[in-house]
Amino acid sequence: MANRYVQRPHPGQTEQKQQQQPASTSLQQNAAQLRELFGNSDDFSERKIVFNGRVGALFYIATLIDEQKVQHGILTPLAQVYARDPVVEDGTIGSGLDAILTTTTMDVTNDLRQTAAQMVNGKCALCLNGSDQLHLLDVGANHQRNIDEPEEEKVISGAHDGFVESLTINTYLIRNKLENTSLTVRYFSLGQETHTKVALIYLRHLADPDTVAKVTHRLEDIATDSIIAVGTIEDYIEDEPLSPFPQLLRTERPDRTVANLLEGRVALLAEGAPGAFIMPVSFFSFFQTPDDYNNRWYMGTFFRFIRLISFFMALALPAFYIAIVSFHFEIIPDGLVLVFKESVDKVPLPPLLEAMGMQVTLELIRETGIRLPTPIGQTIGIVGGLVIGDAVVKAGLISSQMIIVVALTALASFVIPTFEMSTLVRLLGFPLMLAAATFGLLGIVFGFMVMFIHLCKLEPFGSPYFAPLAPLRAQDIKDTFMRVPLWLMNTRPLDSRPQRLRREWYSRGWKRREKRRK
Repeated sequence: MANRYVQRPHPGQTEQKQQQQPASTSLQQNAAQLRELFGNSDDFSERKIVFNGRVGALFYIATLIDEQKVQHGILTPLAQVYARDPVVEDGTIGSGLDAILTTTTMDVTNDLRQTAAQMVNGKCALCLNGSDQLHLLDVGANHQRNIDEPEEEKVISGAHDGFVESLTINTYLIRNKLENTSLTVRYFSLGQETHTKVALIYLRHLADPDTVAKVTHRLEDIATDSIIAVGTIEDYIEDEPLSPFPQLLRTERPDRTVANLLEGRVALLAEGAPGAFIMPVSFFSFFQTPDDYNNRWYMGTFFRFIRLISFFMALALPAFYIAIVSFHFEIIPDGLVLVFKESVDKVPLPPLLEAMGMQVTLELIRETGIRLPTPIGQTIGIVGGLVIGDAVVKAGLISSQMIIVVALTALASFVIPTFEMSTLVRLLGFPLMLAAATFGLLGIVFGFMVMFIHLCKLEPFGSPYFAPLAPLRAQDIKDTFMRVPLWLMNTRPLDSRPQRLRREWYSRGWKRREKRRK
């Protein structure tokens, strides 16, 4: 499977391989060439050492290494050996170093360009005068934050750990929760300038081989200077870049990632990014949270209904208000007609400008709260919303009913558990408001028809996006807008195309045995 696609060399890759720079037996010459490769950077450091009666040096980038590892893992053992026996008689230079420097991993190379590339990754190069071999020792610094719960994906019950900016730690978190020998990790280096390390993770006995091959091919086909974060990769590998709907599920939770891996999906992680991308996913995947499975099934079903209703409220409530006030006043109950008429008559602006003005104002308050420091941002969000809302109503620019509609729309958008889908409904609300102001309720119906047709046509990574409704598969509805008991979800979702569909036989066999005893 791995050989189905041949990796295309990135621009300059072939030239770079041909320009290998062999090391010299002269320590001074190697030092000068390494310093030149780094452009005489000020953080390029060199420390003299003595080993086996030879003068040598350690080369490293001071801002990338841990001084304690250099001192205790390399310099102190070498000094102790030199004080005890200035010349090591047993074995070659390499085997002698292996026996002395046991606290760090070691690689050997005679290519200065490869040495420079490894030094950028936090390794130091040990070179002895008279030898053209450079010994690469891992002494990289580890400045990582604590493993905390993600701010955007908090849960009431369940695990409270989240991904951090280290790819190694994130892979550990997944392997710690999924102790399975079938878990496969494949590394890629993306970006000619950044050389960002990316990991593709999947269960090889469950994940669809065609999906793995597609993702592998698309990653290998990325030819760009820089990949800063895993979010940048989404633009390069998604099927429909012009679609407003997110086609990859972003999560910062290891338990959610593992749950999707067990359904036959694949995960993508990158160095420096505290999150993972899950693929392929369906529309309903963006409304699921770990709390749905940590609580009783009827509570999970109830909250999923709330989230889906909130999606349609955030999307269509302002448009529905515009359509009623502008075209279908007869729908309003008799007891509220005079209230609506009195409020609307005092406003000089049409309902469309009312709604769009308040929606834009709400987005401004939201962005202000995000960009400012947390204590100030929360104050601005609350005070700004109250002051502006009260001021525009008293000034007669906005009706009080519109304030209620916009407030309910904002609350509904906050209920959606994924940031991408929450942002999407706020974006799609504007064209739907235009359709409602032009054609009334007919425009809203037409807008939803276009949206559902688009959802049915989307097939990211060859998987139907609107499954299990299009195509209809009743077996998979058990874990979409509803969540039945886990022992009834005995098959994996078909949209992920797992190699093994059945995941459970009959876990409540004890019930049958108890009935037989009675």
